[in-house]
Amino acid sequence: MMASDEATRSIEHDSLKYHLLGPSLTKAGQDAVDQTKVSEIIYNASKGSKFFNNEEAKDKNLTEKISKVLAKRRQLEQLDLTSDLRRADDYIAELELGRDLSQVIVHLDCDAFYAAVEELDRPELKDVPMAVGKGVLTTCNYHARKFGCRSGMAGFVAMKLCPQLICVPMNFAKYAAKAEEVREVLTQYDPGFESASCDEAYLNLTEFCNEHHMTPEDAVSQMRADVYAKAKITVSAGIAANAKLAKICSNKNKPNGQFLLASDRQTIMEFMRDLPTRKVNGIGRVFERELDAIGVKTCGDIYAHRAYLAKLFGQKAFQFLMQCYLGLGRTVIKRAEDYERKSVGTETTFKELQSPDALREKLRHIAEELEGDLKRTEYKGRTLCIKIKLHTYEVHTRQSTPPFAVHKADDLYKYSLPMLEKLMKEIPNMKLRLMGLRVTHIISTKKPGIDFFGRVKTSSSTATKAPTLKNEETWETWPEEEFEEAARQERNDEMNELEKLSQEYQGQHDSATKSDAEDQRPAVAEEHWQCPICTVAQPPNDATFNAHIDFCLSKQTIKEAVRSTEPPMMEKQQPGSASKSIANRGKRGRPKNETLPLDQQAREKRRAFFSLGNGSA
Repeated sequence: MMASDEATRSIEHDSLKYHLLGPSLTKAGQDAVDQTKVSEIIYNASKGSKFFNNEEAKDKNLTEKISKVLAKRRQLEQLDLTSDLRRADDYIAELELGRDLSQVIVHLDCDAFYAAVEELDRPELKDVPMAVGKGVLTTCNYHARKFGCRSGMAGFVAMKLCPQLICVPMNFAKYAAKAEEVREVLTQYDPGFESASCDEAYLNLTEFCNEHHMTPEDAVSQMRADVYAKAKITVSAGIAANAKLAKICSNKNKPNGQFLLASDRQTIMEFMRDLPTRKVNGIGRVFERELDAIGVKTCGDIYAHRAYLAKLFGQKAFQFLMQCYLGLGRTVIKRAEDYERKSVGTETTFKELQSPDALREKLRHIAEELEGDLKRTEYKGRTLCIKIKLHTYEVHTRQSTPPFAVHKADDLYKYSLPMLEKLMKEIPNMKLRLMGLRVTHIISTKKPGIDFFGRVKTSSSTATKAPTLKNEETWETWPEEEFEEAARQERNDEMNELEKLSQEYQGQHDSATKSDAEDQRPAVAEEHWQCPICTVAQPPNDATFNAHIDFCLSKQTIKEAVRSTEPPMMEKQQPGSASKSIANRGKRGRPKNETLPLDQQAREKRRAFFSLGNGSA
């Protein structure tokens, strides 16, 4: 009987096992891996942990949500959806009229970037399985990927998959310097290239190809060779008519390869028809499973369900999925700082708090932090949002609209406090481990400048105002960015939770190796240093503690650090100056010998929660 119960439980957990494979399941180098074996190892290794219990609860909630979606689908099948079908077809026809096949868009992705940089210093690592990161792997070389190891995996789980795996600590300053070398090459091909992260970028090579009378394939091949000559690392590239397709294509011939998708409608439609939905940037594990439940496994399957999608998943999801089916995406490539900001916010993680007075005090502190961010960025917001995470990892958000745009701490606190009080009533004995505030529908407080003719320069009143230009600018109004940001947030959240899983495992492992006498000692006798970012206790060792702080800060601020190290005029730099300047600076350009308190470091490094809407993918 017990064996039967265990078998039933195993079947019920099939979806959970797939979920535990993580956001990086589609990473290159995984094709020949037995993912069933990998999922079993992750499942058994994490069973019983807080992380596992949290993932199990999320999987159960998702199963219940899917049941409701299927029930609604059955109801819709009994209705006359002729008008919905006609509206869907009209929207498809509208999208087709705007299809742009004239641009050469390239997505460039460094191959196993962190690992490749480490292998330059330690060539002996090139031929063995190795990864960067201790508690959580941030990058694996291709030898390690053959065993199922990948980024976003707990280190102790990876060691079970590959006992001979060599893990090296992160060195973000080294990676930033190498990224600078790559960018020096990219700017020669497209001065307005878009940094999507520390190790990937989008370029528009239309003008370069025309000026140099080169085919896209030859231009990209030359660019990849130039990157290798300059930085001694390999890169892969995807070439297509838009950014969405280019990113998909860059993963086709990894490592050190490129893939061109011809810019004609029939080829694109055939390419998307058989493409699994998970391969599209913006469709993560949750959305993939929801789509799979209604019979959408590939992008080609979307069309048959077009009449139901808006009612099942919402209008934005419908529009995004129609883009995926048609293989459409944005063709505007521009520097990340040129995208309009859509919100400003801040959040902080702390030890569990339950006292209402302590929660109000924490809210006041966050309001003061947000006032500083709004003053620095010169914005105020018409909508105020509060975000909390319970000790059970459950996240809740609320929002309100103050009678005027707010930016002062007093007002931010005044209008967010009722939302917090309401949450405390709705959730008795509420224990929090994270709280955040943000403002949206933001308005610039910058004073208008004077143009050459003495007239006051005009600017849009809000940063969320939709573009009114036609042709290429209309692409930016599509919901593509929102789904891509959600996928990025999913990966970031996964890394945060896996870090805690690794700490939990390490604590259990350390306890198991102690003598019986040592086990009897009170826990308070063991000295630990608390990380000010993730609040996880760390060993009282300077090198270990600083490495952990760097990891916590860098994994959420890679994009910000990339921008801060990007020189405004590459051509005026002296040879070798880029690497030297980065080597002598901290992550935000501060001299290394200038040290700030840890709480202030955390304050300066924390990224605003939710999407900043910078458009990078």
